[in-house]
Amino acid sequence: MGPYGSTVCSGVSSSASSSSSSSVTKPPAEIDGYLADAGYKVRSSDLRHVAQRLERLETVMVNSPNDLSQLASDAVLYNPSDLATWVDSLLSEFNHQPLISLPSDLDFPDAIINPTDLPNDTWTEPLPPPQQQQHQLTVVTAMEEDSGIRLVHLLVTCAESVQRGDLALAGSLIENMQTLLTRVNTSCGIGKVAGYFIDALSRRIFSHQGVASAHENELLYHYFYEACPYLKFAHFTANQAILEAFQGHDCVHVIDFNLMHGLQWPALIQALALRPGGPPLLRLTGIGPPSPDGRDSLREIGLRLAELARSVNVRFAFRGVAASRLEDVKPWMLQVSPKEAVAVNSIMQLHRLLGSDPNRNSPIEMMLGWIRNLNPKIVTVVEQEADHNKTGFLDRFTEALYYYSTMFDSLEACAMQPEKALAEMYIQREICNVVCCEGAARVERHEPLGKWRARLGQAGFRPLHLGSNAFKQASMLLTLFSAEGYRVEENDGCLTLGWHSRPLIAASAWQVMPTAEATTANQPVGVINQNNNANHV
Repeated sequence: MGPYGSTVCSGVSSSASSSSSSSVTKPPAEIDGYLADAGYKVRSSDLRHVAQRLERLETVMVNSPNDLSQLASDAVLYNPSDLATWVDSLLSEFNHQPLISLPSDLDFPDAIINPTDLPNDTWTEPLPPPQQQQHQLTVVTAMEEDSGIRLVHLLVTCAESVQRGDLALAGSLIENMQTLLTRVNTSCGIGKVAGYFIDALSRRIFSHQGVASAHENELLYHYFYEACPYLKFAHFTANQAILEAFQGHDCVHVIDFNLMHGLQWPALIQALALRPGGPPLLRLTGIGPPSPDGRDSLREIGLRLAELARSVNVRFAFRGVAASRLEDVKPWMLQVSPKEAVAVNSIMQLHRLLGSDPNRNSPIEMMLGWIRNLNPKIVTVVEQEADHNKTGFLDRFTEALYYYSTMFDSLEACAMQPEKALAEMYIQREICNVVCCEGAARVERHEPLGKWRARLGQAGFRPLHLGSNAFKQASMLLTLFSAEGYRVEENDGCLTLGWHSRPLIAASAWQVMPTAEATTANQPVGVINQNNNANHV
């Protein structure tokens, strides 16, 4: 996430989202794993048979809409686990319906009938009883669920084809999925998330990629901030940790790796203003992309923050550092004084430094090295709790499909409709980068908390426990969102925010190890064990 030279797909497709589970039980070998995750038992050898039966069933139902009520018998089950048997039973119901034929001697004269001459009920077809309506709705809903299941299976099959290099088959599967997409609701659920992933796969296969401007990313970032609690959680949690680290210091310096309108800092300025003993001198260095129109947008943000600080009697100084890529920032640009207590703040930025070239040190190693040399009081890190930096495309694709399905599910529960639509565009650009891009162009290289713990530990940092105040702040934040389902959890001194049982982002805090402690580590500073698969092409 972020503005630094992100290569994404510039277009916006129709849509995509769905529910996903955080824990999946592996089915027996002969049962298809992807359908088993959705609760359906289908043998791998029966997939072609089931697909053909579903196609036939859809054709029959389209051609015989008035016969839907016949499916209300006890033999019809809603959302059954044995998908093959269920489809065959539906077809059997249709096949055994008697056909009604008219006597051949009936003759209909060519006459013009005036409707006013007939009783009122002659021209009114009575509605089916409520019970029949419910059964019809049940069957239609089941049909849409089946189309959604087939979409998921086709998505994974298409990703397998891309990994094998069979782009001809992948392109054919794209066409099949686009047709199938017309049979499901694309405004929510699996239809929405499938639409985004179909679009991303299409752009990868047919090379329709583009570079999104940093200005567009900033706008969408703002809407993502407003629509859901993830960035607010990141800001509040990091601010609380920074506030506690600055306790007792009269001159403090925050280095923000992604200023983004300065949304995080009004709350910290106000908290410092209320600090017992008076506020410190606050220096803020904000890093961000150059403005496309030549304006000094970083300075404009700094002026607004300075005005706020002045209004609450906090001494404040701002410095903007314009950089197209985070790795272009060097320590001398930050003008850190040894008399300052320094905090380095990274909100969903460090994953962009996980390098694509295995023949040279990745930017993350160099960045962590000079951060350590600054000797900060605290380093706050918030990252997506996902594993989108795997070597194999299929593994990366499958992980992204389930992760973003959960993310879109959580957005459905948010009430802010205009912001939500633009927030979905922000997430769509992430999906495009994960699926479409490779090499240096792929910057959305999210990794889970466990890998960040290993990497930061081997780079000479040790964790700082996010205390009860941070947990209370995060929990209080969620009360602002009426939707149930958002969940804050503590994980070995770190905090995660997720949707139901699936963590989606993780917040952690770090401080520099003493030199003696760092030199006794098992590996050299800044080097991560290859078994952790830290950096991939």
